[in-house]
Amino acid sequence: MIENKKKPNPIDIHVGSRIRLRRTMLGMSQEKLGESLGITFQQIQKYEKGTNRVGASRLQNISNILNVPVSFFFEDAPGENSVTASGMAEASSSNYVVDFLSSSEGLQLNRAFVKIGDPKVRRKIVDLVKALAAEADTE
Repeated sequence: MIENKKKPNPIDIHVGSRIRLRRTMLGMSQEKLGESLGITFQQIQKYEKGTNRVGASRLQNISNILNVPVSFFFEDAPGENSVTASGMAEASSSNYVVDFLSSSEGLQLNRAFVKIGDPKVRRKIVDLVKALAAEADTE
């Protein structure tokens, strides 16, 4: 007997990945988010993988807990008619940001960078990273 497991909807996968992205950006565990919602961390895992769809009221609660608008979870969503927060359909150019912040190094770098209060030091770090990137291009 062949088992036909239903594949998660690409939008559900995307919303789940955005939940995970924001949760990890805040340094929040799946368990902590689950506790805040009155559900188990396993349920959070299912949401983040897209295997379970997040209902509208639950997504609203998640947006409040993670301190982002509901629209955050749909930014850069797959589909021909993706609509941005401004209401204009356009091709996404920020996927590289999501990919970067989803990586361990990107997350660590972002967390450390936002802790630097001095704008001059932050500017110097940006200049350093640009110089290193330019150096890497010439190799």
